[in-house]
Amino acid sequence: MLGAIAHGVTEIAQLAPGRDVAATVACLRALGAAIETTGPGAVRITGRGGSDFRTPATALDAMNSGTTMRLLSGVLAGYPVRARLVGDASLSRRPMKRVIDPLAAMGATIASDDGRPPLDIQGGSLDAITWEPPVPSAQVKSAILLAGLRARGVTTVREVAPTRDHTERAFPVFGLAATVEGTRCSVAGGQRAAAPAEPLSVAGDPSSAAVWAAAAAAFPGSDVRLEGLCLNPFRLGFAAALMRMGASVEMLTECVLGGEPVGTMRVRHEGHEATVIEPHEVPGLIDELPVLAARAALGGALEVRGAGELRVKESDRITALVTGLRALGVDATEQPDGFVVRGDRQPTGGTADAAGDHRLVMAFTIVALGSAERSVIHGADAVAVSYPAFDRDLARLTA
Repeated sequence: MLGAIAHGVTEIAQLAPGRDVAATVACLRALGAAIETTGPGAVRITGRGGSDFRTPATALDAMNSGTTMRLLSGVLAGYPVRARLVGDASLSRRPMKRVIDPLAAMGATIASDDGRPPLDIQGGSLDAITWEPPVPSAQVKSAILLAGLRARGVTTVREVAPTRDHTERAFPVFGLAATVEGTRCSVAGGQRAAAPAEPLSVAGDPSSAAVWAAAAAAFPGSDVRLEGLCLNPFRLGFAAALMRMGASVEMLTECVLGGEPVGTMRVRHEGHEATVIEPHEVPGLIDELPVLAARAALGGALEVRGAGELRVKESDRITALVTGLRALGVDATEQPDGFVVRGDRQPTGGTADAAGDHRLVMAFTIVALGSAERSVIHGADAVAVSYPAFDRDLARLTA
């Protein structure tokens, strides 16, 4: 998205091959950004620079990607275009009022289906705001900051708890200034993004890596190295949780790519322990909670509190996770804002429904590896949303 609004040509390598990234690229092309595929996982983007986006001829389909819909809403809010953002059945159930309200306060006009997609956006002239999102969300923060680049004045987001900072780290790479003071982040309007002089390379996704980290932590004798991994401190909550659950986790930062620390993580099984994830920890590992539950299902125990946000992910992840775990013979209990998983017995195996949720496909697969009998996971094709090569890497690591 930053490449699409920048002056000049941005080259990016090692893009994730999942559907979420593909949806983002397709939406930006429909808005007039010239994006050329130059190889596997590589693109060349000729930014719009000082030119406005064009009004798309058809709806912009974010597919299953909440990140695409929310961040693109922030981008479009500052341009004089009218666009409709749609998604699949899962995304169409997810709450968008959390981005609609601040963007409307800045001056954008956004119509929705009672706070859910589709979103009809009429962007244009914006005024800066100071906003405190009631629910910690890096997506909401990023949408506001992206809109703030086109607003009059200084836009500030005050978070009730710190969230991922990928947007703030990416801004300087594109010549943009963002001021970060504790849980406050501010951007001045009127800034012009410039394409980086050097090609960018995307580091490995911690949420995908967490699957193999959790599996290595669960099985005695396992020793997994995850190389080229983004080691952003706001993405490593899962590693701290795995250590509390009995794993050995070593990390070495080797370089910085696109503003992000990158290096190697090594994970080994050393035992099974019980732990509790408290509400203040949840924003830093919310996407990894399903695989942490899977790790606990194979030994030790895990209680998660203050994670009600899981109910408005790609599925109701609390209900769908607990239902699937129990179908595989795991002792799991649903709570209003979390769950409890007890790994005091070997899972029996069985048939679990991933509810169209890529994170649950991966979590149930880990449990299936440690189950006594054969397991079947329905809806496993959803894993292509974020990790199309999941089955290939699974086969390589279990060979």
